[in-house]
Amino acid sequence: MAGFSLLVLVAAGLVVWSVAGSEPYVAPRPEQSEARVSPAEASRTLNLLVEAVEGRDAPAATRLAPADDTVAAELLASVVENAGLLDIEDFALRFIDVSGAIGEDGTWTAAVDATWAFGGFDPGPSRAEMLVRFTSAGGGASIVDLGGGDRVTPLWLAGPATVRQTSDVLVLAEGTGAAVERSADRYLTRGRVAIPVVRQVLPQWRGPLVLEVPATEQQFDRSLDAEPGDYSGIAAVTANPDLSSAPGAPVHVFINPGQFDALRAQGAQIVITHEAAHVATHAASTRSMPQWLLEGFADYVALRDVPLPDSRTAAQVIKQVRADGLPNTLPGLTEFDATTGRAGAAYEASWIACRVLAQRGGEAALVSFYDSVKDGATVEAALQKVFSWNEQQLIGSWRTRLADLAA
Repeated sequence: MAGFSLLVLVAAGLVVWSVAGSEPYVAPRPEQSEARVSPAEASRTLNLLVEAVEGRDAPAATRLAPADDTVAAELLASVVENAGLLDIEDFALRFIDVSGAIGEDGTWTAAVDATWAFGGFDPGPSRAEMLVRFTSAGGGASIVDLGGGDRVTPLWLAGPATVRQTSDVLVLAEGTGAAVERSADRYLTRGRVAIPVVRQVLPQWRGPLVLEVPATEQQFDRSLDAEPGDYSGIAAVTANPDLSSAPGAPVHVFINPGQFDALRAQGAQIVITHEAAHVATHAASTRSMPQWLLEGFADYVALRDVPLPDSRTAAQVIKQVRADGLPNTLPGLTEFDATTGRAGAAYEASWIACRVLAQRGGEAALVSFYDSVKDGATVEAALQKVFSWNEQQLIGSWRTRLADLAA
């Protein structure tokens, strides 16, 4: 075509169009997103966070957040502050693997192995796999969030917290402010009341007792890696913070706020004492114990000196017996399922079974029986050894007691 020439040039990914009588036009590269996954950069950032926590250096931690992300910066600063309040020891973060794809916002998530211990209260470190969300840009990886997803989220890493403690009780409450401080003070008092009550039955126990108090049921579930509703109707749970159930691992009491806050003062104290009994007996690492003995013994300890009539402390099982008749077997895992709405009756029925045993042989015999089963003896063998009973004789006496209460 006269007066017009077309030149197509392909070089290094550029397409150059030349039109006669004009400057060459260079087509721009397609815009490339900076979003990328960088395990090496993430590992370096995790190491820097560990250094900031160990050095109690909040400004250093905030620099690990994206430059314009004040929420992430405040979260990381709170982690350092919490570490100081809790005297965190043995803290480490180790990159494991990428979890999922890059999000539309350019962030990506990694599975991270975390270890930590509450100084002066935990016998050793907890270890759990948690999730950390990153964004990679400018030659480094920044931390956007800690926890969440389908892994454990340790409460002290979840945001600002309030801590109260004595030599034998530690309270970690999510959030700050006057209301949270008053709540933490109440939990501290309940913990201090619980320890001497438990020692009335288990005199060798000296504590300590650690109470973790999430602000919401959602955070309670995240602390225990639980599905919503798994602990519906349960006011508190005694567990290893890393959910390992390993012998010698730290044991804490986790409060379910939606359920616990509905309790009156006396009921709240009974729950804390019940959980303290679990801590004292290392219930979180006890795998062979039947559920009725595990929970019935803790209720026996908690209710031992409570001046309430059986018509109140056994109201749910009395109602159940009146409606359905006497049970033929001691409560098992099915009866303790919180989703059935009948777990309360199972706790009460188990408590009555432990009272029957104490009345048969005395409190020391009940403790000896519990210890024997915890150490691996069968219920049948331990009953014969301690009480000269078999399981059917226990069930018979238990049923008689339930019938008397329901009459």
